[in-house]
Amino acid sequence: MQSVSSHGFAKQRYTETTLPSTIALRVDQFIDSRALSSFQKRILLLCFLIVAIDGFDTASIGFIGPALREQWHLTAASLAPLFGAGLFGLMTGALVFGPLADRFGRKAVLVGSVGVFGAASLASCFAPDLMWLIALRFVTGLGLGGAMPNAITLTSEYCPAERRSGLVTLMFCGFTVGSALGGLVSGQLLAQVGWRGILAIGGVAPLLLLPMLVAALPESLRFLLVAKHGTATRSDERIERIARKIDPSLPAGTRLQAGEAPMKSSVRALFAPDVLAGTLLLWATFFMSLLIVYLLSSWMPTLLSSNGLSLKQASFMSATFQIGGTAGAILLGWLMDRREPHRVLSSAYLVAAGFIVMCAFAGGSVPMIVVAIFGIGVCVSGGQVGGNALAAGFYPTGSRATGVAWANAVGRSGSVTGSLLGGVMLGQQFDFRTIFLLLTVPSVIAAISLAMLARARRRQRFDVTPSAMTVAE
Repeated sequence: MQSVSSHGFAKQRYTETTLPSTIALRVDQFIDSRALSSFQKRILLLCFLIVAIDGFDTASIGFIGPALREQWHLTAASLAPLFGAGLFGLMTGALVFGPLADRFGRKAVLVGSVGVFGAASLASCFAPDLMWLIALRFVTGLGLGGAMPNAITLTSEYCPAERRSGLVTLMFCGFTVGSALGGLVSGQLLAQVGWRGILAIGGVAPLLLLPMLVAALPESLRFLLVAKHGTATRSDERIERIARKIDPSLPAGTRLQAGEAPMKSSVRALFAPDVLAGTLLLWATFFMSLLIVYLLSSWMPTLLSSNGLSLKQASFMSATFQIGGTAGAILLGWLMDRREPHRVLSSAYLVAAGFIVMCAFAGGSVPMIVVAIFGIGVCVSGGQVGGNALAAGFYPTGSRATGVAWANAVGRSGSVTGSLLGGVMLGQQFDFRTIFLLLTVPSVIAAISLAMLARARRRQRFDVTPSAMTVAE
């Protein structure tokens, strides 16, 4: 019996009466041909919680700065290494833990990363001085840098292809939810528990989640098959047990296949001749996107205040940017599953350039600025989340974690550049309009990179269409 999906691929089902002695079935077709199970939804929820804790840490660390300055009599400049240590740890963690996940498995590295950033954050609340706190923030960043890309990778590998972008972006909305919660908790509790209490909350939460991850989070089915050189045998109980959690009616004798060869070096795989152009274009997109996001996140209240708006209005509009990012992630993920995903994201960054110009020429019109900033959030922040789903689909299983992690590491360097660039331009007395008009440049570069990536992607053969199910002789 056959049914046809929205992409036109035949989905074959076998009953016990028509079942041959052995069925060889590619894992991508196995996942794509079945409805999303409660087991897969649980994976999405756990990964959502992981990135939410990441978002909580990212937001809350900014709130403890004033309290640290007051208690330890620090200058604003002396806090810069503290924030820089966390970002540098994030980049280093992504570079290191991505290849480790492609070698030892997503679950092991993900659980380890959560344990590292939880323990380091909890230890940070006992730091006796600034140097200790800087060192522990670096270690916290290492764990966070390993956790987020692997959460994206594991989620994508359990999602059906026709819903992958939407589900990955929905999972990643945990980051914005966690960021909002981090700001809310820090603002409400900082006076009562102090900066040490805020760091303790950020450490206890992931440590409480850790046992649940160990017990309920599975290893990637795709990774297990690639690690076994492509095919599971009937005696491989672990693979069969995971497969039956996705589909309890899976016929006995079904043998899952990876459909792709294992890779000895996931890092070298990013620079293979047929992948190199796509890797560089993804990196360019991530760098430019996060440059815009972090420049605006870091300096938007200052920029808006310089344009004549009150601090209260500036704070409201900054929140509008984050809300737009969440809405954009959901909307663009939905569109990416129904349209050509590269065109969706390329168009989003072009539209973002239009909203940036609109903001530059809005003058003192509050409604215009609100609409423009919300639109930038939808297109740029939402586009960045969509880019994570795109990166996860671009690379094969053997280098997927490395590809996603290294793209995020390059993006983190863009975030540092954006934060520094905003300070430099304000220091050089650039006005509001000039700074926003200059932001159209990285937005257009991201759009062009994605358009070029579409061409590179068409030359790829990794996970583009599931092959026909084959029946073993």
